[in-house]
Amino acid sequence: MTALPGETPGTDDAPAEDAPAAPAPGGGADGPSPDGPTAGPDAAEAQEAAAGGAAGADAVDVVAEPASASSEEPPEAVEESAKTEKPSEAANSSVASADGSAAEETSEASADGSESAEASEDGSETAEGSADAAPAAELSEAQAELAAQRELRERIEKRKAEKAAPISAGGGLSGTAADLLAAVRAVESGEKAGTAFFARAAPAPAPAPASPRPAPAAAQPPRPAVPEVPAPQAASPEALEAVRAVLAQGAAPEALARPAVDALGEQAAELLRTDPWHLLAVSGVRPEQADGFARALLGSECGPDDGRRTAALVGRLLEQAALRGHTALDAAAVRTALAGHAVRDPDAAVLNAVEEGVALLFGEGGDAEPDETDAEDGEPDEDGVREADPTADADAAPVRMFLGLDRYALAEESLADGLARLVNTCEKTADWTEAAAGAPSPSAAELIRTVASAGLVVHSGGEAARAEPAALIAAARGLGLRALGAAHSEDGRRRLAAATGDPATAVTLAGLLSGAQGPGRDEDGALALDLLVVLDAPQLDVEGAAVLVEALADGARLVLSGDPGVLGSAGAGRVFADVLAARACPQVVSRTPDPGPIGELVSGIGIGELNQVDAPGKEVVIVPVRDAGEAVHRTVQLVADSVPRAFSIPAEETQVITVGHGGAAGTRALNEALKQRLNPGPGRFGGFDPGDRVVHVPAPGRAVPGVVRSADGEGLHLDCGGVPVVVPQERVESSVRHGWALSAHQAAGMRWPAAVVVLPGDAAQGLSRPWVYTAFGRGERHLSVVHGADRALPHAVAEVPAQERTTRLRPLLEALLTPDAASPTG
Repeated sequence: MTALPGETPGTDDAPAEDAPAAPAPGGGADGPSPDGPTAGPDAAEAQEAAAGGAAGADAVDVVAEPASASSEEPPEAVEESAKTEKPSEAANSSVASADGSAAEETSEASADGSESAEASEDGSETAEGSADAAPAAELSEAQAELAAQRELRERIEKRKAEKAAPISAGGGLSGTAADLLAAVRAVESGEKAGTAFFARAAPAPAPAPASPRPAPAAAQPPRPAVPEVPAPQAASPEALEAVRAVLAQGAAPEALARPAVDALGEQAAELLRTDPWHLLAVSGVRPEQADGFARALLGSECGPDDGRRTAALVGRLLEQAALRGHTALDAAAVRTALAGHAVRDPDAAVLNAVEEGVALLFGEGGDAEPDETDAEDGEPDEDGVREADPTADADAAPVRMFLGLDRYALAEESLADGLARLVNTCEKTADWTEAAAGAPSPSAAELIRTVASAGLVVHSGGEAARAEPAALIAAARGLGLRALGAAHSEDGRRRLAAATGDPATAVTLAGLLSGAQGPGRDEDGALALDLLVVLDAPQLDVEGAAVLVEALADGARLVLSGDPGVLGSAGAGRVFADVLAARACPQVVSRTPDPGPIGELVSGIGIGELNQVDAPGKEVVIVPVRDAGEAVHRTVQLVADSVPRAFSIPAEETQVITVGHGGAAGTRALNEALKQRLNPGPGRFGGFDPGDRVVHVPAPGRAVPGVVRSADGEGLHLDCGGVPVVVPQERVESSVRHGWALSAHQAAGMRWPAAVVVLPGDAAQGLSRPWVYTAFGRGERHLSVVHGADRALPHAVAEVPAQERTTRLRPLLEALLTPDAASPTG
């Protein structure tokens, strides 16, 4: 398919993320804040920016603009790209508006996919000390790195020692992963009953593992819907009142009270009083606003280099990076960003953050664990990289220093240890030759033979290749093994169940981890499985993957299956890509192509070619448009009239996918237009009416399509793929939005009979090859492309690959696994 040129409507920026966040201090006359992620669906939208992205985007992740930049605030910047704030200006910035106007987020990292660049390779910094002070600063930095490395080694050794105790395993996790693990541990230990977490009795423990195991005699009855994680507890009135008092003392909006308690807990008031920069934990609050709040509370006691301030800034930089998929950041880039926030001594600030436990320090390349003699033999350069001893090996690589949050560091280490355990404990002499001989395709037979002799296998392929894991599951169950497949979405679960012919063989990953689906746990607390196949594996983030692998028993087999061309996970990490790159296990590449014109088109995109395809049945249609207004009009026309008439596909089975959430043709504008046409109403249930298509975000990074059925005192009643879900009233605004139009990240792992992909002229910055590959592959029978991006589409396919993420899983796997681990006989 060749892109049909359309008139490019001006030079508008890519659609911007403009959902309101919690009111932030300092909104005032300067208007809403453009910085920071928002809660609920918008937090998930901010995370979506991690995977795809436009090459050549400005380095807005952590690199501050030089002081000579324009004083006008960039419309899409996060705080890392804000211009350097002088100390005197920081001292005078306002904290809050009396009316408490809401802070808004204006960018979704260049409209749903622009992952910010890291600091340049040379690591040059904007705020180093003068030439006269350089020797002292370098010596201090060398000592700081050495101390941090010692502390890091001690912490890692302590954590590894503690892993022998089952209760403490996984203790470094947090967020959804930690909630799930805590629930599991509490039930296993007998501390709480399963009903304390879920709306049903806990499943009975499965029998102890034995080999071979008979296949289940019959499919399990369907289980009722349960929440994936324990529902958040409501803030107590006392805690809210205490926080309101502190906010009032610091001239901050009262509306921040509930978000502050949600972020900091019941002790929020005391934390804010002693360390006002804890306010940065609240979504939508910018550093200069937290500075104003701190000055109102502390007066002259605080300054730009206050240790509490610099530690909070480092934590914020790393949290913002995690929203873009990184589990670590180059230390030089962090120092540069700190200098952009008026920190006079970025080196000391980084050391302070490490000492306070806000971040961990890692080395990559060369000798990552130098001893004291190493420190004496070389001095660090301006990037914090120690120069090699002239007498040392000339080929030794320098050590690059990285900073990471404890939760992601421990998750990556736990995941690497768990994957190595599966590789080493699996029976490698199993003979599945007869099962492979009955496979429906050569690729399926190869997958079965490979899994027979390996504890960890990576399988890659397109939509048609999903039949191969289904054949593997059926073959394993025929051998008497407890085999199961887990998909990213309910739609993926249904497709897998259809492929295997047995609904009991397919679950969602969230349902499996929560206990709502699957076989339950054995007497040791592990999942009662011999083989688990994870489909849509590129959607795995590092924390979820760590919990999953820890739940598998020794000797179990794990298959990670997915399409490496799609957008990555909304959460931090790149598990599937790192396991592939580390060559940590056997890899099976499917030779089954996706059929039809859509399959041919998407396959070409995967190798960087936007080809013209023959579509005699109008499976692929290009609809050129001149501007965003026409794009919205034609999209509504396609969904409501053209597609139903030409293909007998009803509007509720056609999914619209666009680049960004904001902008004139983003998801918000399209959803508003589609609602007016397809289900008009007053929005009497918090903006929703019965029959509205919605997307529910039960946790950041997860988007579950559904339909509104009703509302009552309990909350908003949804039907999510046949599963009833009740969203409490207080969470509707933050976790439910209209869903006729989705972003490509939200649509990943799902398919519809028809898809309409909208590419307005201002979408160029948000386009990349993975984005186009993912969006164009969501339609099963029909794909319409509302095209106004002109040459930006073929340019993105040919020249804009996926943005890299900084992670540590690959080197950890390479260090743990032997070179023959990738061999089926290893």
